[in-house]
Amino acid sequence: MLSYLESQLQRLDGPNARLADYFDVVTGTSTGGLIAAMLTAPNDDQRPLYAANKLVPFYLQHAPKIFPQRKGLCGWIITLLTQLFGPKYNGNYLHSLINDRLGETRLDQALTNIVIPTFDIKNLQPTIFSSYHVRSNPGINVALSDICISTSAAPTYLPAHYFQNTDEDGKLIEFNLIDGGVAANDPVCKLDLFDYF
Repeated sequence: MLSYLESQLQRLDGPNARLADYFDVVTGTSTGGLIAAMLTAPNDDQRPLYAANKLVPFYLQHAPKIFPQRKGLCGWIITLLTQLFGPKYNGNYLHSLINDRLGETRLDQALTNIVIPTFDIKNLQPTIFSSYHVRSNPGINVALSDICISTSAAPTYLPAHYFQNTDEDGKLIEFNLIDGGVAANDPVCKLDLFDYF
C-alpha cells in the first residue's frame, strides 16, 4: 500500500518524490516502527534512506536471516528448549542490520516527525519516542537504531534491548525496552497522541 501511494505521488511530482515529503508525522509500532524509520531516516543526500518500493524486497531478503528456521527433529527440540529459557531468536542479525543501515542517525534527524512506541519492562510503562518531544525532553533523542531494535523486540521472539543516553544536564537515562505493541499495537487508537506532539 505504501509503495502504491508513493508511486502515485511520483506520477504527480516526479521520480524523487518520497512519502516523507508529504506527511507531517509517520508512526509505527514493532516492525511498523522500523518501516517508519526507514522511510524518514536521511541518507547522505538528506533524502529518505528507503523508497517505499524497497521495503518488501528488504524484508524478503533479510527475514530468513532474522528468523532462521531449524530443521528436523533436533532443530525442533533445540527451538523448544531455547524458548523455555529465553527468546526464540537472538536478534544478532537484526541488530547488526539495523545498526548498519541507520548508523548514528538520531531521532531529531528524521526528515519528518515520527512517533514510535516501545514498552519499558523495568518501569512497566510505555516509552514513546516522538520527534515532537525532543525539544522538551532531549533525553529521548537517541539513535534511531536503538528505537527500532527496541520497538521490534517482540517478547518470546527477540530479546529486550537495553541502552543508555544522557540528558542535557549529563544525567544518565537507562532504557529497558521491548516491542511497543505490548502497550500500543495501534499508536493512533491506543494512545492519546496529542500528549506526544
